[in-house]
Amino acid sequence: MEIISQLLPFVFLIAIMYFVIIRPQQKEAKAKQAMIEALAKGDKVVTNGGFIVVIHKVEENFLSVKMNDEVITKITKDSIARKYEDEA
Repeated sequence: MEIISQLLPFVFLIAIMYFVIIRPQQKEAKAKQAMIEALAKGDKVVTNGGFIVVIHKVEENFLSVKMNDEVITKITKDSIARKYEDEA
C-alpha cells in the first residue's frame, strides 16, 4: 500500500503531461496530415519558407507549385505550413 501511495503522484504527473502536451500535438499532426492529403490542383498554400504558391500538380511525396506565371518548382509535402485564405 505504501508503494502505491508513493507512485500515485508520478502516475498523475504522467497523465497530466499526456493530456496537456502529447495529445494536443498528436491531434494537430493528424489535422495537418489530413489537410496535406486533401490538397488539390489550384489550391493556394503557404510554405514553411513563407512563400504563397499555387499547387500545379500533386504527386505522391511532392507537389509541383507555381510561384508566378513563369516559375514552376517541386517541393515536398512536408514543407507546406497551411492553406492560404484570402483576406479580401
